[in-house]
Amino acid sequence: MIQAFLEMATGATAVNVMNYYAPAVPLFHSQPVFIQYPDPRDLRIDNLPNQARAQAMYQALNTMQFGNQAATGASDAGDGLCPGLSCVLRIIVENVFHPVTLEVLHQVLSSFGSVLKIIIFTKYSKFQALVQYDNPRSAYCAKMTLNGRSIYTSGCTLRVDFSKFTSLTVKYNNEKSRDFTRLDLPSGAGQIYMDQPVPAAYVTQNNSVPSYTEAAGFTPPVGFAEGAGNLVPPVPAAVTTPAAPGQTTCPDFSENSVLLVSNLNPKAVTPHGLFILFGVYGNVHRVKIMFRMKEKALIQMADANQARLAISNLNGQRLYGRVLHATFSKHQTVQLLRKGQDDHGLTKDYSDSPLHRFKVPGSKNFQNIFPPSATLHLSNIPSCVTVDDMKNLFASTGCTVKGFRFFRNNCRTALIQLGSVEEAVHALIELHNRDLGQNRNLRVSFSKHTL
Repeated sequence: MIQAFLEMATGATAVNVMNYYAPAVPLFHSQPVFIQYPDPRDLRIDNLPNQARAQAMYQALNTMQFGNQAATGASDAGDGLCPGLSCVLRIIVENVFHPVTLEVLHQVLSSFGSVLKIIIFTKYSKFQALVQYDNPRSAYCAKMTLNGRSIYTSGCTLRVDFSKFTSLTVKYNNEKSRDFTRLDLPSGAGQIYMDQPVPAAYVTQNNSVPSYTEAAGFTPPVGFAEGAGNLVPPVPAAVTTPAAPGQTTCPDFSENSVLLVSNLNPKAVTPHGLFILFGVYGNVHRVKIMFRMKEKALIQMADANQARLAISNLNGQRLYGRVLHATFSKHQTVQLLRKGQDDHGLTKDYSDSPLHRFKVPGSKNFQNIFPPSATLHLSNIPSCVTVDDMKNLFASTGCTVKGFRFFRNNCRTALIQLGSVEEAVHALIELHNRDLGQNRNLRVSFSKHTL
């Protein structure tokens, strides 16, 4: 096997390259190219100062590299194993020699379950955070696995315990607080609100985290693609420092291609709707809505990379009036019905569907994956269709059309802005692949632009 080393300008650029090619293996002269971080022992750099910086960068990045996904799936059965425990954790970060942002914490903590809210603050000159999971089991697994471990090999040790708060209320989405179930919140002034009275010591004049990004020679551990908005790239169980002796860890449900989606609206959701929505971020092979628990569904993607991409974009998104929760399932595959079984159409096989967006390796579709937004990108529009035709079509689904325009040089492509992100999600599910005549079916995806 031919191997090569490629040095990027910055560590952030290298991470962006890794994230860009995560959905599918790139092809070079019809041959697959596998990209990964190298072992530093394989590198020989004559300039010793440069070598030291390269080693430090490698350690910072490799600390966040894919590893043991302790209890990512939490449990498809529920929270019965953790009675009486809180969903809220209090985290103190010691030896903060590198930046610990809200996004970094989310990437580390989301490996153990669905993170609903995060608040960061300082107390007694210590960087702290309050984190709310969607269930106590995920919080328990995060506590038992992360307590005593470090985000970086050179610092940022986590001290994790259960908080006395049972719930967090966030009114602003910014660098100090984030509600992942309310993407529509304003940035505000960074004020924080909770369901219980907050001790005075929790609110200090210095309520910001020191910035280390300008330190010489240091690059943040995670790079964010331009235009991604609040999208957090998927990062696995990020800690490498061994746990303290005697600590127990949760069962390891490794990443796979099957997702557990919960808190669905059983009166509105369908296998086809989930296929269309999750198909924005990968090729969906199978969908099964639970017969006895129609608020839950299993979705099998083409591979684990596409499954991660779907989780990072759709977890916390509102769908039919509910906040969707998506995580990895403990199941390795979605079982189809045996002959003679009938679940009233709740199990569907889409393995050979012509609607897969990513059938061609290296397709431009991989370059146009964006989180849900109120603006939709429309393509494959017949030349006979007018602006009013398109506005009326989307209005017929119950959406509020706030703006529409065709591309200047391509009348078959357009942008439409709807009243909310949730409306756009519903419209995409309803109208993607809609027959518009002249042998053309409408193509709908989320856009990074606004009107």
